[in-house]
Amino acid sequence: MSISSFHDRGPTIQHLDILKGGAAQTCRIPVRTLLPADSPRSEGEDQEHIQVLAAVEAKLPPIIVHRATMRVIDGMHRLAAAKLRNDETIEVRFFEGTEQEAFVLAVKANISHGRPLSLTDRTSAAERIIVSHPAWSDRAIAVAAGISARLVGNLRRRLAVEDDSFDEARSRVGRDGRVRPLDNAEGRLKAAEVIREFPMASLREIGKRAGISPATASDVRKRIERGEDPVPGNNERAERRPARQPARRSVDSANEPDIEAMLQGLRVDPSLRFSEAGRDLLRWILSKALRPGEWGHVSDGLPPHTTYILADVARRCADEWCEIADDLDQRSRRMA
Repeated sequence: MSISSFHDRGPTIQHLDILKGGAAQTCRIPVRTLLPADSPRSEGEDQEHIQVLAAVEAKLPPIIVHRATMRVIDGMHRLAAAKLRNDETIEVRFFEGTEQEAFVLAVKANISHGRPLSLTDRTSAAERIIVSHPAWSDRAIAVAAGISARLVGNLRRRLAVEDDSFDEARSRVGRDGRVRPLDNAEGRLKAAEVIREFPMASLREIGKRAGISPATASDVRKRIERGEDPVPGNNERAERRPARQPARRSVDSANEPDIEAMLQGLRVDPSLRFSEAGRDLLRWILSKALRPGEWGHVSDGLPPHTTYILADVARRCADEWCEIADDLDQRSRRMA
């Protein structure tokens, strides 16, 4: 049975996500036919956890098995519990793919349940994924391994320095399955054409047409508005910052109010204060806005195993804020 479908360029993160089960069929097979996992967990199985599972009377979730090798991908503790109970069979869900893809799925499984991998194990797993899937973007590998995209980038650069034979792909496949070139100058030029032809297009639409991210599309739009070349470094006015970074407003400038001043301006705006809709908006924005330095006050007690989850939450929230800003920019242009 086929669990995943793959493109010629290789699977995306979503293609490997069978952890939620759903329509995928399961069956019972003899315990003796299964081989140990190619596990990213360096310390092995927890014997106490195995004994707890062996004593559970409720039905345990099926384990995931790589059909080609019959190696366990996820569920070594459940398999060990079945052996401890002298069970002859166990319920499995088969995965069809390469051994490299099976390892990625094993990593994903081990960062998603109650016994997350250590940072050392997640980092080691990320290194293996970088080597086996060099075309995957830093963020795609970060999601699979449960670490930050910045750490993945550092690992990739270190591997390239240490190993001359390391295959550094010329393009990257993101979490959405789209291929993006590492040199995005062509995408920026295409985005500039789209912006000039469709000035009211959203950042997401520009990015989709040009094959770049919404953040890069935002940078291109701002450069065009300032009369600059859409590709950094192509003229003397290009700013000396990484091309992947969107342009940012400086809150230190004497001509730019900081976020607290802008929020205060909204608080005292009569059109907002004296209408129900306005008050609802104020309550919403005041609860959502993040003040400078605010994160530092709450991050000290952050458990290490939650960092990658919160990092993903932060990225998704940032995407939503980008969409809101894009929508508001379009409204402003229509009313101008």
